[in-house]
Amino acid sequence: MKGAPPHAPVVVITGASSGIGRATARRYARHGARLVLASRSRAALETVAAECRELGAQAVAVPTDVSHEGEVRSLAAAAVLEFGRIDVWVGNAGVFAYGAFEHLPSTVFRQVLETNLMGQVHGARAVLPYFRRQGSGTLVMVGSLYSRVGSPIISPYVTSKWGLLGFAECLRQELRGSGIRVRVVLPGTVDTPIYQHAANVTTRHVRPLPPAASPERVARAIERAPRRRRFSAYVGRVQKSTVLVHDLAPAAYDAASSLMVERVELHGAGAEVTVGTVLEAPAAASPVTGGWRSRGVRLLWAAAAAAALSTLLVRRRPQAAAG
Repeated sequence: MKGAPPHAPVVVITGASSGIGRATARRYARHGARLVLASRSRAALETVAAECRELGAQAVAVPTDVSHEGEVRSLAAAAVLEFGRIDVWVGNAGVFAYGAFEHLPSTVFRQVLETNLMGQVHGARAVLPYFRRQGSGTLVMVGSLYSRVGSPIISPYVTSKWGLLGFAECLRQELRGSGIRVRVVLPGTVDTPIYQHAANVTTRHVRPLPPAASPERVARAIERAPRRRRFSAYVGRVQKSTVLVHDLAPAAYDAASSLMVERVELHGAGAEVTVGTVLEAPAAASPVTGGWRSRGVRLLWAAAAAAALSTLLVRRRPQAAAG
């Protein structure tokens, strides 16, 4: 294995065993970073660490459940023990759940918050003492478009991501002038396996709302974040426009969001009720992508979205005429 130069940045990545985290690890590896990779499964992590070593990076795997504060503190300590410092901490670990609030088990709702929100809190608490000692460092938190807007049937995910953005803003304000940077990346739909891994109590099959960005685009935004002056960066221009609709026309946003969930995001019937990987880690590493950008899937998405939009316009036309 080719060793990284001593000045190469030390980067800790949580949720590194699939999707955005795996793509981010690969990107940093190509740039010669020294990597500390974390997720719940050692076997999955070792697969990704081996990939990064083949790309010329130094990489160590540290199994970590970010919902446990002690494990996250141990992750930070392991990184410093291995490489002497931490330059970038990428908080990326996340889980997903589908289901109306009243139908979702409280254990699933709580675990989504523990992983997606408290995992970020634990990460900040673990790494900030090292950043303070160095007088520098960047904390990159992976939020979501759902840090700004809501949607039916994914209330724990939205709650966790709204909380994350508020937490990040508070940290940014508290750390002014310290040499420590806080950055947030806000992707829309991304083509990752998180949707296949999601808890689902709807009894219907699920698919993410289109269009889906590639995980590599998000990884690029994450890798660039420490060098940019902007606090937040969106990934996915089409979906970013929904923030404007949400803020300026909330009633229209609510109607469109509900219809898109019913006609596009949910489909079919007879889906297995499952907690997915919310409570337990998958045994093996998952792919970077989830297959949501294939030509066939795009065509199905386009047809479903067009039908949903047509239905919404038909429903609103009589209301406008009556007004």
